[in-house]
Amino acid sequence: MRYSITINGSAKSVDVAPDMPLLWILRDVLGMTGTKFGCGVGVCGACTVLQNGEAVRSCQIAASDANGKRFTTIEGLSRDASHPCQRAWIAEDVAQCGYCQAGMIMTACALLRDKPNPSDADIDAVMSDLVCRCGTYPRIRKAIHLAAKLGAQK
Repeated sequence: MRYSITINGSAKSVDVAPDMPLLWILRDVLGMTGTKFGCGVGVCGACTVLQNGEAVRSCQIAASDANGKRFTTIEGLSRDASHPCQRAWIAEDVAQCGYCQAGMIMTACALLRDKPNPSDADIDAVMSDLVCRCGTYPRIRKAIHLAAKLGAQK
């Protein structure tokens, strides 16, 4: 079946099975490999993208449900890592292995959209739904606070 999905502001038409997860459309059909496969059941958050600014797990969104909707991936934040969250992640040296970080950054973007100056408790509440096996949570929190400051300057 053919579906129309807007990814990073660009309309895409894909011919896939109705139950194909958005994650595989992004990675295998569109070649956008920044969004990672982690658990495949919506628990780890490695596949997080934004749907109208809200953080969603792309492994849990079927092509039929994605049809006609708009999504932003890590590739869509900026072409040159200039987005405040990306800059903060680099400045705070957050990534260790880096595998989960695209999902972490996308979740942080959604948090900062809703709470431009989040408290530690706000950050912990939102980010606790994501899994980082390297345990970089203290650096993630610092990066989100820095991103909030950088975003306020834009």
